[in-house]
Amino acid sequence: MNAAPRIVAALAAGLIFGLGLSLSGMLDPTRVRGFLDVTGAWDPSLAFVLGGAVGVAGAGYALARRLPHPAFDTDFELPTKRRIDRPLVAGAALFGIGWGLSGFCPGPAVAALSTGALPVAVFVAAMLVGMAAQHRFARYP
Repeated sequence: MNAAPRIVAALAAGLIFGLGLSLSGMLDPTRVRGFLDVTGAWDPSLAFVLGGAVGVAGAGYALARRLPHPAFDTDFELPTKRRIDRPLVAGAALFGIGWGLSGFCPGPAVAALSTGALPVAVFVAAMLVGMAAQHRFARYP
């Protein structure tokens, strides 16, 4: 299959995702930390953004189940693993700790690079180092 339409579709999806994060204010780590501060000045706006994201993702999965194949590929690449294991729990814990400390998760952090803020660049650099280390040292069954 021709890679160009897949690349253009991925770029368009990423741009829409980044625009949505920007319009919703989720590029601001203080807003995310405000959501996590349930005993202080709690900011519920992230709950609405997450609710909208779950709705869109749910509709996408429902549509994917009805289609014979994606528009620009031969098969859907849907998750098949269903077991909760130690690497999953450890990864989720690290993700949560990083999100709580920094106010960023990977998608918004990459989108926030557009702000030119040094803390964002440091976070993304650390994230890339962590990804490379995981790839290098993980043991796959």
